Amino acid sequence: MTGATETDIANISGAAIEYRLIAASDPSRPTLIFLHEGLGCAALWKDFPDQLCQMTGCAGLIYSRLGYGGSDPCDLPRPLDYMQQEATVTLPQILAHFEIENFTLVGHSDGASISLIYAGSNRVPAPRAVIAMAPHVFCEDISVQGIRIAKRAYDQADLKTKLEKFHGMNTEIAFRGWNDAWLDPEFRHWNIESYLPPITAPVFVIQGLEDNYGTLTQIDAIESAVDGSFRKLLLPGCGHNPWSEKRDIVRGAIATFLGDVG
Repeated sequence: MTGATETDIANISGAAIEYRLIAASDPSRPTLIFLHEGLGCAALWKDFPDQLCQMTGCAGLIYSRLGYGGSDPCDLPRPLDYMQQEATVTLPQILAHFEIENFTLVGHSDGASISLIYAGSNRVPAPRAVIAMAPHVFCEDISVQGIRIAKRAYDQADLKTKLEKFHGMNTEIAFRGWNDAWLDPEFRHWNIESYLPPITAPVFVIQGLEDNYGTLTQIDAIESAVDGSFRKLLLPGCGHNPWSEKRDIVRGAIATFLGDVG
């Protein structure tokens, strides 16, 4: 791992939240808020946020949601609307705590869905733009299949050991909270498409064409529903982690998008 990755702890609404700040080289630029995937945390972004902030002049805020990384644990089972709750309750508290009003959301997987929910919730302050990597706006069969495979890797292979390096005592909570929610039969009805039409901020979606958690149907649904400008980048030979698997391409495309939207 390279880049500055030391984290701090903030007390937000009585809970310890692990976070990392990156200073802006251009204070007029928006702060990039990095929202991690269902098994992610602040540290798992590695130095991608640092590189992107350096390219764009933006400040950055990376944080671990409750139950992840060095943040406080959370109760299990997670509610099936945990992404909606993160977007409409916790994320506004995070923004208020750090007094951030000029920002762009950069989300991956669950974090991408949280970004879209926030942007479509008429929250104030509104994001300048949304960058959604491997987003999902409803539950597909391929999503459930991929999550079942992850469960086997956790229970029978080395996924748990790999996650423990980043989540420590939160490892079981991080995995079960995400995995059990998605495998709950009721989660088949999970759908956030109603949040898309109110989105007026520019949206940039990045999707790997070999993603084993979602298809282009997700991207088509977002493109057809959002009210603001829409841009997409479809990456051949890329799975569920575009920012990691195609780092240079993704970093450059995001920098261009941010330059265009201001």
